[in-house]
Amino acid sequence: KELKKLAREGYWAASRALRAQVYHQLIQRVTCRLVTPDALVYRDVASRLFGKLSVSSHPLPEFLEGCSMPTYCLNLEGVTALKKILICVGSLFPDITYSPILPSLVALLLHYSEDEAQCFENISRLIASNAPHTSYIDQSFLAHQASCMTFGDLANKHCPAAHKLIASTSENVFEVYSEWLSWLFHDLPFSYAIRVFDVYLLEGQKVLYRISLALLKQYRLSVASAELEKTDIKADLQAFVQNIAEHMTVDKLLERAFGIRLFSRKEIWLLQMANRKALMERGITMVQSSNGRPPSCRQSFHLAVDMQNFSSSIVTAQEMRIVWSWIPERFALFPPLLLFSTAEDGCSLQRFYACCEGYEPTVLLIKTTEGEVCGAFLSSDWSERKKNGATSGFFGTGECFVFTVRPETERYEWVFIKKPELAKAVPRSRQRSPSPSPTSLLSSPPDGHGTSSNHLTVPMPQRKDRLSPFLAIRHFLLPSKTASMFMSGSREGIIIGGGGGQALSLDANLLWGRTEHCETFDNPPLCQENFRVQLLEVWGFQ
Repeated sequence: KELKKLAREGYWAASRALRAQVYHQLIQRVTCRLVTPDALVYRDVASRLFGKLSVSSHPLPEFLEGCSMPTYCLNLEGVTALKKILICVGSLFPDITYSPILPSLVALLLHYSEDEAQCFENISRLIASNAPHTSYIDQSFLAHQASCMTFGDLANKHCPAAHKLIASTSENVFEVYSEWLSWLFHDLPFSYAIRVFDVYLLEGQKVLYRISLALLKQYRLSVASAELEKTDIKADLQAFVQNIAEHMTVDKLLERAFGIRLFSRKEIWLLQMANRKALMERGITMVQSSNGRPPSCRQSFHLAVDMQNFSSSIVTAQEMRIVWSWIPERFALFPPLLLFSTAEDGCSLQRFYACCEGYEPTVLLIKTTEGEVCGAFLSSDWSERKKNGATSGFFGTGECFVFTVRPETERYEWVFIKKPELAKAVPRSRQRSPSPSPTSLLSSPPDGHGTSSNHLTVPMPQRKDRLSPFLAIRHFLLPSKTASMFMSGSREGIIIGGGGGQALSLDANLLWGRTEHCETFDNPPLCQENFRVQLLEVWGFQ
């Protein structure tokens, strides 16, 4: 805690010698693979590779093709050392296939290293780190794209105003977010980048997400929506970061960054792994363009959803585009597929279940006879309801949300997205318990697991064949029974959101519904409280 405080406050920024000493000691503490190249190995390999030849006769590693090479005020000798280190990294780490952040990190480290051999040893330890749920440097196109998607997901949740602005003015939201690491280690001035590096060495990649989110929030505060209508937002963001000193000091940037309440490192790791899995399912695992520039893995909505051929009886293509921008990145890789429509399939709840089972997640759209449009993003398969036997137990994860489209466009997420500190992570010692039965989810905790009968204790499952879902309620000690009533289905109807009311409820004929404030999403009524359904659609992902 003391080290974190010192790093965040810039304690060792005053002395180059102190910072150099701290960097070396911090990196020596990083747990890494048993056989990790050190300074002696570097001297040996460098003498064999270069001998009396100049560095310019050696090409840079293939994994840097198309990547920028920031030098951060290094002189000619420093730039030569930078290239030598990168060439030796390419030689000794053949598994690295794509790593755009690496040149910046080496350049920053060189300023605080005794010599290039020590710099090589330290960067090698960061590359070879094997700490659980932690990564310092993405080393493949797949890992890089997954972290870009993860940043997009976090921006979607933690910077809703900026996300809404970008989604409404940019053809390709993901392309904007794919620059998030470049903002930190390419565009930020040296005096800012090195302070970012201070906290990054100590706290890992989660810190980088925080600081980029803080930059995004500040960008939104600094621009007027009208100014951006004909602006290249990607270039505008880059220029904003390059001139950040005009807007805020580095101390204020870090203060804002650490004021953003993110979920645990493990929870973010789970999201990153889910994004990697989705990319692999799409076959996006390597740079596939001939010019060395990585293709965008999330197509713009115009490509992922054919705007000309998109057809819904409830929303326009433009309205669907807004809903699409709220969906987690790993699902938005896939085009939408109409699963159920009352216009085509009739007003039958059993037919609704039959058409929707086997699809996860789904988007529910409702148009009332008053012309209002609302809906929900539902993270779990409707077949989960069968696991609850005759009870109408709730299921789903914290990625569920409800929304309105007409007359106003607004999204209401799980209450703990904005206040994650209210939901404590389940201690590791209790994460190996078997999966609870649906009835136990809403019961009071056993002895020793809390004092309040209002606490919901949900242990981790035993299943090893799949990753635990991102924001699964079993990862948290929630403060009340009503904090996780995401979705429920029975023969009598469906319910979305609970606690003090239901965000959406529909009868067995899918004709009548009700909406009210609920504690799970902290939403107002999504339309007229008692409404008649004119049309209902459910969309899945191909």
